[in-house]
Amino acid sequence: MQVMDAVAVRRWADACVRSLDANRESIDQINVFPVPDGDTGTNLLHTMQSALDALLRSPISTVGDALSALARGALAGARGNSGVILSQVLRGLAETVQEVSLVTGSALRKGLQRSDELATAAVSKPVAGTVLSVLHAAAEAARDCPSDELDEVVMAASRAGAIALADTPRQLAVLAKAGVVDAGGRGLVVLLDTLAAVITGQTVETPMDAPLLPRTPESLTTARESGSPEFEYEVMYLLDDTSEEAVVELRASLNLLGDCVSVVGDGASLWTVHVHCNDIGAAIEAGVRAGRPHRITVARFADQIAAQASRFVRDRAIVVVVSGAVDLFRAEGAAVFDLATSSATPTDLLSSIVSTRARHVAVLPGDPDIREALEEAVAYAQAAGQDVVVVPTFSPVQALAALAVHDPSRRAGDDVVAMAEAAAATRRGELSIAADEAITWVGRCQPGDLLGMLDGEVVLIEPGPASPESLLDLSCRLVDRMLNGGGELVTVILGADSPDGLVDVLEDHLRVTHPEVEVTAYPGGQPDAVIFVGVE
Repeated sequence: MQVMDAVAVRRWADACVRSLDANRESIDQINVFPVPDGDTGTNLLHTMQSALDALLRSPISTVGDALSALARGALAGARGNSGVILSQVLRGLAETVQEVSLVTGSALRKGLQRSDELATAAVSKPVAGTVLSVLHAAAEAARDCPSDELDEVVMAASRAGAIALADTPRQLAVLAKAGVVDAGGRGLVVLLDTLAAVITGQTVETPMDAPLLPRTPESLTTARESGSPEFEYEVMYLLDDTSEEAVVELRASLNLLGDCVSVVGDGASLWTVHVHCNDIGAAIEAGVRAGRPHRITVARFADQIAAQASRFVRDRAIVVVVSGAVDLFRAEGAAVFDLATSSATPTDLLSSIVSTRARHVAVLPGDPDIREALEEAVAYAQAAGQDVVVVPTFSPVQALAALAVHDPSRRAGDDVVAMAEAAAATRRGELSIAADEAITWVGRCQPGDLLGMLDGEVVLIEPGPASPESLLDLSCRLVDRMLNGGGELVTVILGADSPDGLVDVLEDHLRVTHPEVEVTAYPGGQPDAVIFVGVE
């Protein structure tokens, strides 16, 4: 669309609430500045929901009416610094479209510039590397956009905001220390991306430079970049029946009581007040002298920090990364990352590790191809204070052998050594069907050929197409090949394409050729291998 009307504004507001709801938890997790209270995403969502509610309750005829209703609702329901700044962003947009019937590219450009001015004025001591930096970059990009087309202006602002967000750790040491971007800035980028999506009709998503990390105890107690760390409470209230002169005096009084002071209005008669302080009563009394404070809320940072700091709820956990066989490993008490249903990105693997909420985590990878992504995820988890060790396993059968000797009563280090030894003592085999033509150690294979693999190398090839008989025959030949070096226990994990009766055929075969060997089989359902075989 090249213009926005009141209906489009409502669509944007509704989409913002849904986007913030989807991103709330991840934004909360990276909230470390100005205090690590873990509520920026929640505050933004509550503020935007309040803005949408006000819009839905108001009689709307013009785009100016719609944006003004959003601004009033956001101010009335603002939570935290981020909520206050969001209300000023909406107010800036509303002020610049009062005399126009539609939001054009030029109007959006002016609106973002006014939002930048109001948001900066709302903060007593602006700091680089925060949401203000992201907003300023977006406003400047909109101003400098060579086109007046609405979609071009909004995309320029969205892209510039994303770039500025990625730069916040280089501007604020506390963000670099925690390995995150600014939470408020991340929330603003979500709103800009949502606006761009509504206008262009295309999904716009800003990737994070790094996975979202759980915060370390050190980052939870870090000193603020501005103000004093001695202020323990956040006080907020709405204020009306006041005047500009009284507001000036109120702002001065609050600056004497604490930091992070903001006193901002909707341009009409309502103001929202925010301060970090120790004397709660004095902060409220200052509001009484200035007008009529109401909807008063008080939060103690220590309570919020304590709740966030207790992220480890158990001492030990095992994470198994395999394709299929989920129920098998879960039955053994492990958390499972299923490669058959999830892509092995560093972010997803990190999430699986962190979600165990365990202080010590042993990871058992069942696929050598995920090594690089797993190393990156483990590095992030370790940097965030979690003790994570990767046990060298290259197949689900080795992971199963390692898990069989896991003993949570042992010291974590000793337990990892025992699991590593059990995995190393297990030879790994696999029967699969070739997807592509390739050169192997035993010759060329064609798509559809059956491949018998031992310790990662192809040792047997049976021309395709596969039949139940050829699968049964090659399974027996593969196990015989693996038992040439000795062994007492054969473990088989059956895939989705395993033929019926495979275990019975294998047991009958080994009863004749290797009567001393015991066979254990488990349903795995993996899509990428007919069977996995382990020999111990």
